[in-house]
Amino acid sequence: QVQLVESGGGLVQAGDSLRLSCAASGRTFSAYTMAWFRQAPGKEREGVAVIDWSGGTTYTADSVKGRFTISRDNAKNTVFLQMNSLKPEDTAVYYCAARSRSRSGSTWYRGSYDYWGQGTQVTVSS
Repeated sequence: QVQLVESGGGLVQAGDSLRLSCAASGRTFSAYTMAWFRQAPGKEREGVAVIDWSGGTTYTADSVKGRFTISRDNAKNTVFLQMNSLKPEDTAVYYCAARSRSRSGSTWYRGSYDYWGQGTQVTVSS
C-alpha cells in the first residue's frame, strides 16, 4: 500500500505560480511511476504530467507544456508539480497518483494507476 497526500493548492490570479507537493508513505517510493492528474467541474480527469521512477524521464500534457514541470525527490518520498503562468482554465482539483514502475501501457491511462491522493484544489481567477 502507498498513501499519497497532496498539498500546495490555493486561490491565485492568472499569471501567478503555485507548487504542488505529494508526499508518499508506505512502500519504496522509487518503485513507482508518479503522475499528476486534474479534474475540472463537469469534465473527465485528465493527465497533466508523469515522471518515471528515477526522475530521468518526464511527460507533460500539451495543454500545460512550457508552464508546468514535474519533479521528484526520492530521498524525501515527494513528487512536485511546479505550475507557472497559471490560467483560469487550469482551475481543477489536482490529484497525485502512483503505479508500479514495471507496469506497461500508456502512462496517461488513469486506470493503470493503483494509488491516488485525496486531491488539492487549484483555483485561478482572471
